Amino acid sequence: MLIGEYRHSIDAKKRLSVPVKFRKELGKNIIVTRGFDSCLYVYPQKEWQGVLDKLRTLSMGQRDQRGVNRFMLGGAVDAEVDSLGRVLVPDFLKEFARLQSKVVLVGVNDHVEIWDEKTWDTYRRSIEKKADELAEKLGEIGAI
Repeated sequence: MLIGEYRHSIDAKKRLSVPVKFRKELGKNIIVTRGFDSCLYVYPQKEWQGVLDKLRTLSMGQRDQRGVNRFMLGGAVDAEVDSLGRVLVPDFLKEFARLQSKVVLVGVNDHVEIWDEKTWDTYRRSIEKKADELAEKLGEIGAI
């Protein structure tokens, strides 16, 4: 399980150090793709297969479902974690997530999210303010 929040920097060569706590779970070969809320998603190969299986069930006859496929798959790249635990973030993904030099890696169960530090801090504060409201909604449907 991928959990926790880690702050790192992207170097001048667009390499990002993957936290040691995430390396074992992610493995050497990973998928990096566009995520929702202006972040990037990082999946281990085994979890990516599950994402692909779910995306295959979407109808190509529905515009929004085609869009999700294009968004996720068109933005996906195979990446390798090097011997020093770094991964190269392609320019187009770095631009999509508006990543500057300081980023936050967040473990979200089956994947890791990469956020620009300022964007993450703003998002995190907004979610923290809504925590009670979110808990109420989840309680209503029996999720917690």
